[in-house]
Amino acid sequence: MSTNRLQRLHDAGQSIWLDFIDRTMLRNGDLRRRIQEDALTGMTSNPTIFEKALAEGVAYDDQLKSADPELSPHDLFELIETTDVRDACDQFMPVYEATSGGDGFVSIEVSPGAANSAAETIAEGQRLWSMVDRPNVLIKVPGTAEGAVAVRALISQGINVNITLLFAIEAHKRVIDAYMAGLEDRRAAGKPIDRLASVASFFVSRVDTEIDKRLEALAAKATAPEQARILAQRGKAAVANAQLAYKLFLGEFSSPRWAALKAAGGRLQRPLWASTSSKNPAYRDVLYVEQLIGPDTVNTMPPATIDAFRDHGEIKRTVDANFPAAEGVMRDLAATGISMSDVTAKLLVDGLASFQKSFDSLIGGLEKKKLQLVG
Repeated sequence: MSTNRLQRLHDAGQSIWLDFIDRTMLRNGDLRRRIQEDALTGMTSNPTIFEKALAEGVAYDDQLKSADPELSPHDLFELIETTDVRDACDQFMPVYEATSGGDGFVSIEVSPGAANSAAETIAEGQRLWSMVDRPNVLIKVPGTAEGAVAVRALISQGINVNITLLFAIEAHKRVIDAYMAGLEDRRAAGKPIDRLASVASFFVSRVDTEIDKRLEALAAKATAPEQARILAQRGKAAVANAQLAYKLFLGEFSSPRWAALKAAGGRLQRPLWASTSSKNPAYRDVLYVEQLIGPDTVNTMPPATIDAFRDHGEIKRTVDANFPAAEGVMRDLAATGISMSDVTAKLLVDGLASFQKSFDSLIGGLEKKKLQLVG
């Protein structure tokens, strides 16, 4: 048996993706090393990640200096991010080829400002797809109602999609439907569906962060006996919510509707666990990896979480080990007065706002840096 816990995690059916990108690791051999040694099979990016990458060091200075001075800050950022994502796609291409297009993907996100416009999301997705020009790129689309409309259109056009910022089971169901509908549209047009890929990025730790805060507020107003019961529910909702998303995945992708698409070469839209670093230091640092291990899943982790799992992660199939217990967690929360629909709606709004803030900061910082470099 391999002693590398990350390889064993991969062998358990979970793809390990890196929730980070920067030009230094693309060019100093670090990414290639991780692919070879840590069973890394993909990568995700978002505005926050690029904001950090661009703010640190001088890796991007040469491209900023040589870029067309007429480019707007937004266009300049697209040039930079598509260069990095294209380079990463090339480094993951051996994985993509070895798995016959089943893995080896790199995600690039449409701008947060397009989140509530299907037309803008589709147009931006088409542009980014053409700019990167690699079969193993995934266009990241936010999990809004309008995002689901865009998913169907992009899939029907043969564009790989990663649906991000999913918190609610209902939103997950919506994007599964959109993916299948896109494949059906494509089949109806007489086009192949066997090389299309999609993942549904279900966010995890942020659910506990929000619900724990609400539980603590309720406990502060409760009687002493009730306080213990309420506080005992902390740190359980995020895993339960994700496990129930996996239950939905199993059901939807064993349906007659999917059987027809599978027969035509359709590939599973895998659940991807995102936001899997532990935000609460009281929780085990690999909690959101260990409790969501199972076949046909992806976990995208920041470097520190990957390092932690390599060091002390425990591998066993957990994601579908006890659905009744996950359902019980949700019933208990509802009985305590926690509305999951309210929590997940808030988290989606907050997530979009956070990405928009990072995007705005990134564009402003890029404009300032270019002025410093070229005058």
